[in-house]
Amino acid sequence: MGQTLTGMKPIEWTLRPAFLLSFVHLSMQVNFVACQLFALLMAVWFRIYLHPDKTSPFIRHFVATLLGFYLALFCFGWYSLHFLVQSGLSYGVMIFASLEHMHKYCFIVTLGYLICCQITRVYVFDYGMYSADFTGPMMVITQKITSMAFEIHDGKKSVMFIFSLTHRMPSLLEYLSYNCNFMGILAGPTCSYKEYTAFIEGTSYQQLQLKNVDGKDVKLIKTEPSPKNAVISKLCTCAICLVIYLSLYKLLPVDYSINDSFVSSAPFYLQVTYLYLAMLALRPKYYFVWTLADAINNAAGFGFNGYNKDGSPRWDLISNLRILDIEFATSFKLFLDNWNIQTAHWLKRVCYERCPVNPTAATFLLSAMWHGVYPGYYLTFVTGIGMTMAARAVRHNIRPYFLASDLSKFIYDVLTWVCTQVAICYTVVPFVLLAVGPSLKFYRYVLIHHLILISRYSSVVLLCRIIVAQMIHMESLLIV
Repeated sequence: MGQTLTGMKPIEWTLRPAFLLSFVHLSMQVNFVACQLFALLMAVWFRIYLHPDKTSPFIRHFVATLLGFYLALFCFGWYSLHFLVQSGLSYGVMIFASLEHMHKYCFIVTLGYLICCQITRVYVFDYGMYSADFTGPMMVITQKITSMAFEIHDGKKSVMFIFSLTHRMPSLLEYLSYNCNFMGILAGPTCSYKEYTAFIEGTSYQQLQLKNVDGKDVKLIKTEPSPKNAVISKLCTCAICLVIYLSLYKLLPVDYSINDSFVSSAPFYLQVTYLYLAMLALRPKYYFVWTLADAINNAAGFGFNGYNKDGSPRWDLISNLRILDIEFATSFKLFLDNWNIQTAHWLKRVCYERCPVNPTAATFLLSAMWHGVYPGYYLTFVTGIGMTMAARAVRHNIRPYFLASDLSKFIYDVLTWVCTQVAICYTVVPFVLLAVGPSLKFYRYVLIHHLILISRYSSVVLLCRIIVAQMIHMESLLIV
């Protein structure tokens, strides 16, 4: 009596490590969503009652920082002190290091501290812990600190950039506000210090807009568009993504793709289809988090990016993804260009444009180091290098043969969409599985199929050329 079917008392069941770990993970997720919803309400209040026309930049910086620290303390407890330590060390480097090398030292210190925290969290505390841990905000802070350091360095180094980039050291309050404000402390996204300062000071709407009237240029009166429609639209997107994720992610776990019985019994095309559906069910989690973060910033008045051709305001200055462009991407590059956009901009700014040797490999390596220390991350980004090179080769050598007609281009788009989705799934699986063993097990299962595909690559290219040549010949006959 009082026993469960397994012979274990209910109180004993609740004390099992697996149950406790699941409960902790769930509570962290609930805390995250609750804090983001609170931040959304505070963002509306911040825009209305602490508007730049009503209060000073100092007050706006102070309140944004104070609320950010409160959310960090609520979600991560005393682990949030790492945010201050990381920011403080980097600020000291900015002050005392020479301008010539300041950005390099700041990059090393900031990224190094992040990696140390990630190693401690993964290999000391809990391997495979829920991803919304205290190093998540540190990843965004790392981007912000290094971006600011490079902006200051570039702004002071060249007179050409003095009006477009930061050219003075921020005060400590401005620095902490930029790194730890309540709008982006939990999920970002990254933005430039110049953009954030313009938002705080209320100058983001004051770009000169000229209109020609009777041959004369007339300045338009400053207008401040409302973010209401953009926020509502993004919150609806969040709701849809959350429902899809909660409905499907348990039905389509990624690790089932390496299940022995499934792999041995299911044909290859079914394995590929399942893997695509599993990844499709996983992505809404990221859509939800990043879109909600974007909505919070917009609700505070941050993210205005000019006007569309029809006169409607654009609120995508710091948007982190374009969902439809991701799902219908016809190349590896298009997928990456629309996924985690602000991180891609950061990688391009601090690494790709500055690395003198093999910038593609260096950028993927930096991305892996920034993400964490799980082996699966490195397997993913090493694979990503090869995929990027292969995609470039295909586009350069094959695409020109499909541009002769609309039909052939449509066929090319369909084929490349399928190939892109398969390539993304193949590349990202280790990122989800995390560990070496399951990742290598996945590669071992699919290796024979990929060797077959590679061996047939030349014949496929030749076949494509023949088909396109025949289509061009048939069209020319029809025209005649």
